[in-house]
Amino acid sequence: MSKQREVSNKMRVYHRYLGFFLAGIMAVYALSGVVLIFRDTDFLKKDIVNEKQLEPNLNAEQLSKEIKIKRLKFTAQEGNMATFAQGTYNLGTGKVNYTTKKLPYLLDKMTHLHKAKSADPLYFLNIFFGGALLFFVISSFWMFLPNTTIFKKGMYFALGGMLLTIILLLV
Repeated sequence: MSKQREVSNKMRVYHRYLGFFLAGIMAVYALSGVVLIFRDTDFLKKDIVNEKQLEPNLNAEQLSKEIKIKRLKFTAQEGNMATFAQGTYNLGTGKVNYTTKKLPYLLDKMTHLHKAKSADPLYFLNIFFGGALLFFVISSFWMFLPNTTIFKKGMYFALGGMLLTIILLLV
C-alpha cells in the first residue's frame, strides 16, 4: 500500500470516529446556533416576573447592576415610583418589580455552552470542539485520493464554499 493511501485511510478512520464521538455536541451547537440567531427577539422566550427588595434611593445605574439589566433607564417618575421598560422601582421602599425574558431551561443551558467565555468552567470544551471542527475541515481533503474524479469535483465544491464565505464576510 502506498504511503499516500495509508495517510488517506488513517484520516478517514480518525474523521469517522471523531465524528461519531462528537455527534451529540454537534447537534447541541447546531440547535443552539439557530436559537442564538433569534436572541434579539422573544422567540421561544417566556416571561419571568421578578420581585426583589433592594436598598432605597438607587439611581438607574445602580439598579441596573443590582438586577442585571443592561442600559436600564428610568422612563418616568411619579412620587417615589420610578418606571423603566421592564418594570417599576419604589425609591422609598427599595422594592423592585420587573419582567425578564428567558429561554426554556435546556435551551438556555445549550446557548450558554455555545457562548462560553474563558471565565466559564467549560470553556475548554469550546476550544476542543473548535479544534475538532478544524480537523474535520482538514481531514476531509484526505477522504479521497487526489487522482479520483470525486476528489476533483470536491475541490470545485470547496472552492465554491470558500468564495461564498468570502462574499458573506464582505457583505
